[in-house]
Amino acid sequence: MKSPVERIIILDFGSQYTQLIARRIREMHVYCEIVPFDTDPEQFHRDEVRGIVLSGSPASVHDPDAPIPRLDLFNLCVPVLGICYGCQLMGLKAGALIRKAAHREYGPALLEVISPAGLLDGLQQNSLFQVWMSHGDHLETLPQGFKSIARTTDIPFAAIMDPERRLYGVQFHPEVEHTVNGSLILANFVMGICGCKASWTPDRFILDSVEKIQRQVGSGRVLCGLSGGVDSSVVAMLLDKAIDRQLVAVFIDNGVLRAGEANAVETFFSPLLGDRFISVDAANEFITALAGVSDPERKRKIIGHTFIDVFEREAQRLGRIDFLAQGTLYPDIIESVSVRGPSVTIKSHHNVGGLPDKMRLALVEPLRELFKDEVRAVGSELGLPDSIIRRQPFPGPGLAVRILGEVTADRVSILQKADAIVREETGAAGLMQSLWQSFAVLLPVKTVGVMGDERTYENVCAIRAVTSTDAMTADWARLPHDLLARMSTRIINEVKGINRVVYDISSKPPATIEWE
Repeated sequence: MKSPVERIIILDFGSQYTQLIARRIREMHVYCEIVPFDTDPEQFHRDEVRGIVLSGSPASVHDPDAPIPRLDLFNLCVPVLGICYGCQLMGLKAGALIRKAAHREYGPALLEVISPAGLLDGLQQNSLFQVWMSHGDHLETLPQGFKSIARTTDIPFAAIMDPERRLYGVQFHPEVEHTVNGSLILANFVMGICGCKASWTPDRFILDSVEKIQRQVGSGRVLCGLSGGVDSSVVAMLLDKAIDRQLVAVFIDNGVLRAGEANAVETFFSPLLGDRFISVDAANEFITALAGVSDPERKRKIIGHTFIDVFEREAQRLGRIDFLAQGTLYPDIIESVSVRGPSVTIKSHHNVGGLPDKMRLALVEPLRELFKDEVRAVGSELGLPDSIIRRQPFPGPGLAVRILGEVTADRVSILQKADAIVREETGAAGLMQSLWQSFAVLLPVKTVGVMGDERTYENVCAIRAVTSTDAMTADWARLPHDLLARMSTRIINEVKGINRVVYDISSKPPATIEWE
């Protein structure tokens, strides 16, 4: 089956919210893809593109090196929506005056609907609702051929449109949660103005992925790195469906897994895949490679390289293996390397930034354009149980990036015990499904304590719990105080080596979910 016949192209100018635009459009079951702002329009699937979105940007249109797209905004055969910088760029090209503000406007503002048409179809004229601003420039004059359909106290042209040329722009960010009616505004563009249908569903993705895998792999054999998490499990099931006996799934115990995790993975997948499931105990190899290393980026790269070493060794033992499959997701790509525009690299992921420059095995990554909730929906369609589909995300480098400082077997053991208590208590409180992640972190800090009338000088453990929908943003969870008290008491009493517990109340951004 061909790729989806309809898609929205998002030109990324570097906004921190670009991925949220994609998230909101995907929620409508419409396929969209993010491409760098300077992508050659000839690379677009022109017969499949239904609309183009211009993202925001930290840049100003007045900057000498401002990002400028290669496409002609006014001679396209599809509708265009400019958001924030995208709106200013559209206005500038149409002859509007763009004023550079004395200071950046960031936060909520009240939008007044002037004309409930186009993007604002379905809203009441003169109604007011909150929108989210994040900009330093705005339209001082109305672009030629456009009309204003909404305003704020400070911005007279907060939403504009030129319906004849099918050009639309908003100064605010409809993609963020803080904008009331933001989903409606985007749906008016995608479903109404662009005429997209909700055809990009999990079953459609599975059909397309099976075809793509078969086309890429041909008669080759694929080694799938299986961790037991939802990402690699879905990859394994897609490969099983696409190539059957050409698949070999390898689970590597890297020594930095959660307590009991290796046994759980073997118990589930061994009966399911039979002789195509192989378990490798490489714990000592990983711990040895990590000896003396404290820098988190070095940890990630060491783990990534060691995984590949083990996989390639297994591939040689198994005979002819041509491909390595792994559960790389869209956020992994976005946060690891700037492949979607001028956005900043935050951290590398072991299955992206940690790969060696030269590999004997070619990569198969069927989930690299999906967000986590989309992977879960695909997993459900494939028949995976909730115990895997709803399992909390776990970083590829495992507990190595939850142990700040050097990773040793003793420190891994301490953290495994503390982390198990956090998982047990949040599970008993019925919170595992509502929390995106909840885990323990071992800090490279020792503090004085008193236990049994004796002085102690032991480790500090931090508890981290967040709520999120896609890990691109996250808020710290307001856990009940009695739950925090139980976790703290149990960790200090039951885990030798920890005498103090703290709770992390940082959101993402500015923090990240993981500490490293």
